Amino acid sequence: MKTLRSVAVVLISVIWFVPSYLIIVNAFTPSDAYTGEARWVPGGAALLANMAAAWDAAKLGPSMLNSLAYAVIAGLLAVLVAAVAGFAVTAIPGGRRVLWFWVIYAGSLFPAQAFLRPLFTGYAESGLYDTRLGLLLIYVATCIPFSFFILRNHMLTLPSEIAEAAQLDGAGWWRIFTGFFLPLSRSALAAAFIFQFVWVWNELLFGITLSYSESIRPVMAALAGLQSAYGTVGPPVVLAGALLVSLPTVIVFLAFQRVFASSLGGTRI
Repeated sequence: MKTLRSVAVVLISVIWFVPSYLIIVNAFTPSDAYTGEARWVPGGAALLANMAAAWDAAKLGPSMLNSLAYAVIAGLLAVLVAAVAGFAVTAIPGGRRVLWFWVIYAGSLFPAQAFLRPLFTGYAESGLYDTRLGLLLIYVATCIPFSFFILRNHMLTLPSEIAEAAQLDGAGWWRIFTGFFLPLSRSALAAAFIFQFVWVWNELLFGITLSYSESIRPVMAALAGLQSAYGTVGPPVVLAGALLVSLPTVIVFLAFQRVFASSLGGTRI
């Protein structure tokens, strides 16, 4: 049984890695030497040249700075709001805690496509369309439910005696939250932020729907624009651009992988 499990894990890992391998190998191929068929071995050493071509064609520099700002600001704000909500439904006495959990967490259960039409109409009428503020608002709103899920589950593991002892010493709820629960939730806060950073960085749907200016759009929207120029720049350049814009999230994940292991050990509802 153990051998079969190991074989299954290896097969799943290979199947998962094959598309990534093909992207990397074909990104090395010079654009003028690409024949239209997927290569299984490198056809050259043009990866850096293809990345440079993608950088210039899609103007990835400004869009990467935009995505960096969106990911950092939206991630921080969403995690802060989620931490307050998680504290409220775990430490503060009151009924219907499970109901409030589902009310907040349900925001991550509905498909994003269901919000596009009312969002586009509302943004167009309110002047938020094609603005950094508009994208930040929707990113914060969509990041809160899952961050709340992580932080609420973590705070459930903290001893209830912490809040009781602090109250006996005269501490208010805000003091208990900032002085005890936040410091004890640092690993969970970091994990939630990293999750949201990666999600905002890779988000495409809202980026192409709620913005069109090069000075506003996030990096994935810029990459989508590069793909629309498929016949001009060539598939290897598009693939190299995809590798280039994925590097920040890969670096962040590898640098903080221990945070995931230590913070996401279990879930409770």
